[in-house]
Amino acid sequence: MSLAEILEPLQRPLFTVLDTPVAWTEVLGFGSGALCVWLVARQHLANWPIGIANNLFFILLFAQSGLYADAGLQIVFIALAAYGWWTWTHGGGPGTTDLPVRRTTRAEWVWLLAAGAVGTAALTLLLSRATDSTVPFWDALTTALSLTATYGQCRKLVESWWLWIAADLVYVPLYAHKDLYLTSLLYVGFLALCLAGLRNWRRDLDAPATTPGRPAEVAA
Repeated sequence: MSLAEILEPLQRPLFTVLDTPVAWTEVLGFGSGALCVWLVARQHLANWPIGIANNLFFILLFAQSGLYADAGLQIVFIALAAYGWWTWTHGGGPGTTDLPVRRTTRAEWVWLLAAGAVGTAALTLLLSRATDSTVPFWDALTTALSLTATYGQCRKLVESWWLWIAADLVYVPLYAHKDLYLTSLLYVGFLALCLAGLRNWRRDLDAPATTPGRPAEVAA
């Protein structure tokens, strides 16, 4: 049995929204994605394995929809998830295994913005010339924003939520344009969860640690 035959059931329509079939991959991506962001907002370590499962579903979904940069982005997300998983458990420094929430330094902002601008320009050029993408700039922009936001999340930079918010504001109309209505709705939910995550991480940043080497508890 080939890989295509194994994956074929996931690509079958489950139901229809606005005369557009919704496949299992989109439904599973919806559920795992929402759970992942909720767990990130609570600084729960389980967000990383759930996120990896979400990335695998979205590789299939985006490749089918011609969002090639977003499909390739999921592979990078898997690598970053492994890095983030390790960092959250080993990056707290001597005497602690917990990585504390912190603010982004000026040097980090310069690096992130420069990387985002260069990445957007390079991906736009690549998608325009090497693929049949109908939205090369927007696909590239969301890819660059998502990568910089994920890196910030791996380091628990509180401002990484603003990068996610910016990305989600583009993702919502982009996926609706591609007839991925359930995924577009998912990113509306992501936007709300990002605002909650920003609030919770700010609260954790401002609260004194209750135990040496351990951050204060994050509210639900």
